Amino acid sequence: MSKHSVAIVTLGCSRNEVDSEELAGRLDADGFELVDDPSAAETVLVNTCGFVEQAKKDSVDSLLAAADLKESGATKAVVAVGCMAERYGVELASELPEADAVLGFDDYAAIGERLRGILGGTAHVSHVPRDRRTLLPVTPVERQAAAYAAPDLPAGMSPASGPRAVRRRLDGGPMAPLKLASGCDRACTFCAIPMFRGSFLSRRPSDVLADARWLAGQGVRELFLVSENSTSYGKDLGDLRLLETLLPSLAEVEGISRVRVSYLQPAEMRPTLVDAMLSTPGVVPYFDLSFQHASTPLLRRMKRFGGTESFLDLIASIRDRAPGAGIRSNVIVGFPGETEDDVAELESFLGQARLDVVGVFGYSDEDGTEAASFDGKLDPDEVSERVSRVSDLVEELVAQRAEDRVGETVSVLVESVSADGVVEGRAEHQGPEVDGTTTVSGARAAVGDIVTATVTASDGADLVAVP
Repeated sequence: MSKHSVAIVTLGCSRNEVDSEELAGRLDADGFELVDDPSAAETVLVNTCGFVEQAKKDSVDSLLAAADLKESGATKAVVAVGCMAERYGVELASELPEADAVLGFDDYAAIGERLRGILGGTAHVSHVPRDRRTLLPVTPVERQAAAYAAPDLPAGMSPASGPRAVRRRLDGGPMAPLKLASGCDRACTFCAIPMFRGSFLSRRPSDVLADARWLAGQGVRELFLVSENSTSYGKDLGDLRLLETLLPSLAEVEGISRVRVSYLQPAEMRPTLVDAMLSTPGVVPYFDLSFQHASTPLLRRMKRFGGTESFLDLIASIRDRAPGAGIRSNVIVGFPGETEDDVAELESFLGQARLDVVGVFGYSDEDGTEAASFDGKLDPDEVSERVSRVSDLVEELVAQRAEDRVGETVSVLVESVSADGVVEGRAEHQGPEVDGTTTVSGARAAVGDIVTATVTASDGADLVAVP
């Protein structure tokens, strides 16, 4: 009897990549054949993103593209999973009949059973979305005990993203995301993530380390620590400084050369964490700081803290010790009530901060968020104009920051080698996919090697170097 074949298409962030690999691990263990090409798969599983409007559009487009494959005869079922599927459930199933089923996080534990049923013609009744923060106690320290006995969930299931399971890698590269935690306790008025990802729940250090060792055994050289808020790691385990303790242990895992931390909240950064990230051998000096804006009044409307002065102080505390440290961020332009003075404050901050990479997003209402009901909404054309203006400034500042690195010595993790021997990878200050790359000519190296090189030129955020 031949195996059912399935292809997993992943959209969104690195946290979704981990979820896809856990789904792949369950399906592999349940007798499914994992294939890379969706057109050759009996079932296409689309791991959707539900964060912002463009991500949701991309998810719908991917589901429709997968549905088109059914005309060729190889693909028999298209199934939506992930954040958008969890967030909209039965509504998405109703509005997108091209998808054969919409599965929520609670279906992950029985993913093989669900897919077999769908292939067999069983109609799947999609879930009615609910606020997943209600599945765990409000008090963080009470959550660990409750996580495996939450009401309405199968035994052993984490309310945030399904039960933990052995992963199967879907990408053989030398970098892999490693999940620290799921969910978020912050109440940012523009963000819907806590509603569909749930309250913040740390993975136990022993689980994180076991995952790290497994990844190292798969040839991974760099661990990319991901969560919705890495600065909160350990608060529900009774130790808010647990990340400072965990980082050295992760860096000491045999085979691991680099540990990179992502998704840091500026308001929760503490001197001990900055020190651990800058002084622990193997932990790269890379700070993914979610500033979102620089105007203090506007940040308060977002229910966030800080502003130009405190943010610049934090950046100075990092660069005083490590001038070459990589610092990236995202900002939202056009938030309700944003004035020209607020935009000027943001532009002034960006000019002084000299960040390595900045993502610029235009505000749009998100279902169920507090900001969706705010007054002071800006005209979409005005939001677009401000996004273009700030993006142009960011492009210039990022290029200047990269140009300042000419002459620096960098360590490049090799991710590809062309037929003519040109090496491409990432320096320590460059995170995966969104922070630029470094090309090294004339280096004898293989994928997974770390090459020491001198920067000779830059192109935007990208660097050119020689051994």
